[in-house]
Parts: sequence; structure tokens; C-alpha cells
Amino acid sequence: MKQHNTEVLRQQDAAHHLHPFSDMQSLNRQGSRVITHADGIYLWDSEGNKIIDGMAGLWCVNIGYGRKDLPEVAKKQMEELAYYNTFFKTTHPAVVELSALLNEVSPEGFSHVFYTNSGSESVDTMMRMVRRFWDVQGKPQKKTLIGRWNGYHGSTIGGASLGGMTYMHEQGDLPIPGIAHVEQPWWYKHGKDMTPDEFGLQAARWVEEKILEIGADKVAAFVGEPIQGAGGVIIPPATYWPEVERICRKYDVLLVADEVICGFGRTGEWFGHQTLGFRPDIFTTAKGLSSGYLPIGAVFVGDRVAEGLLAGGDFNHGFTYSGHPVAAAVAQANVRALRDEGIVERVKNETGPYMQRRWHETFGQFAHVDDIRGVGLIQAFTLVKDRAKRELFPNWGDMGMKCRDIFFRNNLIMRACGDHIVSAPPLIISKEEIDKMLGLAARCIETFEKEVLF
Repeated sequence: MKQHNTEVLRQQDAAHHLHPFSDMQSLNRQGSRVITHADGIYLWDSEGNKIIDGMAGLWCVNIGYGRKDLPEVAKKQMEELAYYNTFFKTTHPAVVELSALLNEVSPEGFSHVFYTNSGSESVDTMMRMVRRFWDVQGKPQKKTLIGRWNGYHGSTIGGASLGGMTYMHEQGDLPIPGIAHVEQPWWYKHGKDMTPDEFGLQAARWVEEKILEIGADKVAAFVGEPIQGAGGVIIPPATYWPEVERICRKYDVLLVADEVICGFGRTGEWFGHQTLGFRPDIFTTAKGLSSGYLPIGAVFVGDRVAEGLLAGGDFNHGFTYSGHPVAAAVAQANVRALRDEGIVERVKNETGPYMQRRWHETFGQFAHVDDIRGVGLIQAFTLVKDRAKRELFPNWGDMGMKCRDIFFRNNLIMRACGDHIVSAPPLIISKEEIDKMLGLAARCIETFEKEVLF
């Protein structure tokens, strides 16, 4: 591997590179960690440290690092057709073949896809599609989209508005008009004396109450992640999504699933809404579509909405790189590998159940860990002050960051979302690697409870 001068790279990074979601003054004082190469579930930094990536990059490297076939596909496609657009009555084989493949792996009734370059762009595209659909139906007043507090839908103006991260709203005068929010379905905090199933129905009623408050004739869609990812892997009770779907159908409100994190096998099914038991009208994707090897996203459009858009003439929306041939070719190879190598089925039947059993065994022993949860290969727990009282720590997020830093120092990537500690490793992780990851994680929590809390 190429040798790197860490200090020189850090200096150049500090001088010229503005990082996403970062306090640059603080980061530059500390110095960025320089990641140089990767293989399977492992990363290496410029100092030679081998790191377990318990987050699959940013929830995206489903197929694992270091594949040789995907770079070869990219090289071949670049030599044949490095770029052409899909505007102006043109298409190309890579995007046509990917579209046909996605039709095969998606649930019945999703015959059309629209391509983007990221999850944020997929969400903004969906927002425009939803409003255009109702325009064509002769109901232009149906414009409001309802999201959830603590939901995450990207960082573009539309996606950040629809998401319920108030710290993002504070920058940029957000949310934009036409956006409303309801409380998240987190039983541990909001369930009080209700059973999870009772709370799931109550949380769904919050959606109905908001629709009635705004007026069903003005509400275009309800949008939610099947499992809230950046919000801390909030898994709704089993009663929640079916009831939300019933409510949306009752009031003729479109139901949208943001599958950017859950899609392409993360939950043990191809898409999270299949695991959670509901059927959306539209769902947005990115991340696992190419396993992060190249930027690409896709909006899967249900037949009802697609027929409405087709009847409306021009849909005046798109990106220079919509359906980029190289990204489309790589995404196609990635999806075929997820299918043909049985990776999704293995998550459902083998590694997912094993991870969830071992996750509960590993973290159930700690005094300040509770709400241990997960499905497939996405899981979390919450750092708490008092388990018996379901009492959270004050200054939400402080403990999470301290804990996350201990993981990071010990060469394990797990993420803090407030005081939720979350993990979503590559889907190719083995049972032996799960044991290794959780053994290291347990030692990190031991350090956290000894050094930070006592």
C-alpha cells in the first residue's frame, strides 16, 4: 500500500477541506484521522491501525469493502460510455438494465424509478413528485408533507426541513413552508405506562391528529423511515406502521418510506417496509444501492403515483447525473451480488438473528445500558442514568459522544446519535467477526462505565 505522511495530510486537510457536520476549529486542533484503505469489514488508517467498521461507512457499504468486481465494472463502463445524460429523449444500456433489475427485486407495484445522486436528492425529488401528483389529480392544495421529530431525511433544504432535527433547522431558517412534524414512535421515552403495542397505536394516532389539524384536503403525504437511522435506530412497535398505513388510506394521504438506510438488505428483507409490515406509495433509496462504491440514489414510484405523473406531461425535475452510466453499472453489479450471493437471505436467516442475540447478551449486563434493540444488521442501545426508572442522562448527547470516542480510540467505529449508540456493519460480516466486534465493544463499555461514570 502507498505510504502516507499523516501530518502533511492533516495540515492540508485543515487548510483546505470543510468537513460535513463538523466543528472545523475543534477538528483542526485535534487533526483528522486519515483512512487509507479497506477490506471486508475493516479499515486501516495512515498510522497502520486496523479498525472494525461497525457502521459500514455511513450505513452504506452493504457489500463490504475491497470488492474487485465492482471496480472492473466501473472501468469497463467508463471505457465504453463514461457519461451521457438521460434528458432529451435519450437513454443508455446501463440505466435501462439497472431499472429492469430493480423492478425484479422490488415489491410488486413499483414499476418505475427516478435516479438521483444521494439520499438527500432522492428525498427532494420525492417531495416534488408528491406535490406534482396532487396537481395532476386536480388537488393542488394538497401540499403539506408530515415528517417526524428526530427523523432524518438528508441535509438539502427540502430534506432537512422534512427531517425533525431541530439543530439543523436552526441553521438556514428551516423548515420551509408546507412541512409539519409529529412525535417519533420511541416507546422507551414516550410510552409511559403503555405496552409497546398500545403505544404503537397511540403514536399512529398522532399522525391522524396532525392530518385532521391541517385538514386532509391539504396534506400530500406522511413520510417516515421504517426504522429511524440517524435518530438512533428507533424501531416502532409492531402495531405502528400498519395503523399509519390505514390512516393514510382513510384520508387519501400518500405514504412514503425513506429507505435510504433500511434499503437493500439491512433489515433482512430487500426493503425495510417489508420487514415492518406496510406498503408505501413511494420509497426513496441511495446508500446500499451501490454499497457506496459510487454515488447514486433512486426513487421507487408506486404505480398509482407513476400513472399520475405520466398523465401530467413534463415533470420538470432532474440532475445532470441522473442515471449516470458508470454509477448505474456499478449499482447493477452490486444489486446482483446482493441477490445472487445470497447476502440478503443470510442477513435474514443467519447473521441477523445471531447479531441480535449476541447484541442483547453483550450489552444487557451493563448498569447504564438499556432499550437494547435491533433487527437484521441494524441495532442500538441507549445510555441511561437509571434503568429501573427508564431515566435518561441530562444534557442529551454528552454521554454518547464520550462513549463514541472510547470506541474510536479502540479502533471500533460505532456511532453516537444523542445518547443512543448505534451500529450497522457491512452485510457480509461473519458470525466470528460479530463476536470479535462485540467483544471489543463490551470492553469499551466497561471502560466507559469505569472512567466516565464512576
